[in-house]
Amino acid sequence: MFEKKYYEIKLESVGGMGANLCGKLLGELGAMYLGFDSQSFASYGSEKRGSPVKSFIRWSKEKININSPITNPDVLGVFYEHILTKKGSLNGISDKTVVVINTDKDPDYVSNHLKVRKIYTIDCTKLMMETKSRLNMIMFGAIIKAIGFVKLEDCEKLVKETIGKKYPNLLEVNLTGLRRGYFDVQMKEFDVPESYVHQEVKQKWGYENAPLGGINPQIGSSVVNELSATRDGYIPLFIPERCIQCVLCDITCPDMVFQFREGEYKGRKMMVNHGPDYHHCKGCMRCVEICPSEALVAGVEKEHQNALYGKRNFDLIVDELEYETQGASSWITSESFYEREKVDGGIR
Repeated sequence: MFEKKYYEIKLESVGGMGANLCGKLLGELGAMYLGFDSQSFASYGSEKRGSPVKSFIRWSKEKININSPITNPDVLGVFYEHILTKKGSLNGISDKTVVVINTDKDPDYVSNHLKVRKIYTIDCTKLMMETKSRLNMIMFGAIIKAIGFVKLEDCEKLVKETIGKKYPNLLEVNLTGLRRGYFDVQMKEFDVPESYVHQEVKQKWGYENAPLGGINPQIGSSVVNELSATRDGYIPLFIPERCIQCVLCDITCPDMVFQFREGEYKGRKMMVNHGPDYHHCKGCMRCVEICPSEALVAGVEKEHQNALYGKRNFDLIVDELEYETQGASSWITSESFYEREKVDGGIR
């Protein structure tokens, strides 16, 4: 059982993986079975498949009197490992944070990138295929195992009372996914520097210097946002020798990721297609479906490091894009809510 005032859990995911529901279950678990004052809420944008999603769960033995996003979680649940390449996804993660990550890699591999004491890894994709369960049920089981003071029986009762009543035909497969997540998750402890914090990316605007009128500084255009974290495992692979320069891929692409440069095609000087810019490609695969010559084919994202980390095929006009992060929201994560700095002897 925890000793401090709040026990906090943060889930990092993308739309379509069920992190929002998993957060709600953890919130209900704290209130209904653990006897805590419990809080659960999510942050997402357009609520579409592939868009960034964060879920926050806060438990307390006392009354909870704050309602702000969690910045220093006790447990971080990562539903999609590529989300960790997003700037700011590891904000506030310290040496004491327990990380539960959906990956086919073992804890030793993950520890090369995350300096935390306890790392839990679970291959949800493999277990989903074996159990026919949902990813969020498997992660739910892995997360409660990582928490340590939660009984599996209580979680099974919760699933029966909630998901079982709404989807009775799916109850058994969901319970199976929950149990496999609980028992199959791998854990390893590591020696890390004390008081280690991965990232602390502060908001440029706080309550003192933000423009009046409630202006939202989160730029929404895909031109200034790196979209690679919204992919769910597949990317379009470009085979130049098959390309017939029909530009159907460019027409169908919702984010205009295809790169064209001056070149020559069949003796004619023209703008030649050089393939997608993976920094902005979100993996919708529309170009693969429409390509008449199979110059674009589906590939498994994790097998291609260039695409996995959002590398650009060519140098764009700017070397580093200024707006690449998705916060909980521009207002609720402002400094006035969770962070004040001492300025000239006073508090800001």
